[in-house]
Amino acid sequence: MKKIGIVALGRYLPEKKLTNADIEKIVDTTDEWITTRTGIKERRIAADGELTSHLAIAAAKDALRNSPVKAEDIEAIFVATVTPDSAFPSMACLVQKELGATKAFAYDINAVCSGFLYAMTTAKQFIATGMIKNALVIAADRFTTLIDWKDRNTCVLFGDGAGAAVLGLVEHGGILSDFMIANGQGAPLMGVVPDKIRGPYDTTVDTAKLPYVVMNGQELFKHAVPGMAEAVNIAAQKAGITVHDLKCVVPHQANDRIIASVAKRAGIDKERFFINIDKYGNISAASVVVALCEAVEAGRIKKGDKIALVVFGAGLVAAANIIEWSY
Repeated sequence: MKKIGIVALGRYLPEKKLTNADIEKIVDTTDEWITTRTGIKERRIAADGELTSHLAIAAAKDALRNSPVKAEDIEAIFVATVTPDSAFPSMACLVQKELGATKAFAYDINAVCSGFLYAMTTAKQFIATGMIKNALVIAADRFTTLIDWKDRNTCVLFGDGAGAAVLGLVEHGGILSDFMIANGQGAPLMGVVPDKIRGPYDTTVDTAKLPYVVMNGQELFKHAVPGMAEAVNIAAQKAGITVHDLKCVVPHQANDRIIASVAKRAGIDKERFFINIDKYGNISAASVVVALCEAVEAGRIKKGDKIALVVFGAGLVAAANIIEWSY
């Protein structure tokens, strides 16, 4: 079997910070309430005119600066997003144009907060079959454009940002196992659904009202904890290891209480989880790759370490990967 791994990482976070003190001026909440329930202290907000494609391109360029593969040699581009600039063309095609990655095919993937791992696993399969030798995988969202800033239950949670990874063949280690699952029965628990859907040949509606995120947080918690714990244990079993062999776990950064509960249920010390939710909040699919990038930079992940990436998102969808770090 070919060894396929991450050979470079990059990220981009907008400059503007929105602190809990700032949110106190918008809705009836407090820094103490937000911090104790979520672990979030601040989040990044895209600037006016800063589109999701801009975030994705910046993260991609950061990854390519660190990569042995140059833009002109990239063979595939996958972008995980739920906030594309437009319905089409795809975000991946916009990235391809800006990078000059003329050899690459390109398309988007929508798995919400699980999007990066879904995209990475998809890219890995293309490499494993021999169709391509490398891929650029990006997660980017301006999730704050979907938020009702009068709803204190959702507006405190989310931020904007992007992360990217270059996948290729490696001599040692690499992605040891993948696990993905969906539960469409839980779809109503979180979504962005318009009140009125434009019908075919509808000449009466010129524009559509932008819908907001609607979320049942308590019910999502009940699904997210067992879903993530099961995913990481199944992925570890598929890799032929136990969770005790993991040097570091990089989870989706949705809520510190969820992470703590996942650690307990999975039988992993929380100290082995890398957490940066306090700085960025939940940046959807980008959360896990931005956290992975920072964990490597902080020395929490080193060559030869076995690590887990685990995510959960609306849909409901979950995923986990076990990786033996290659650099």
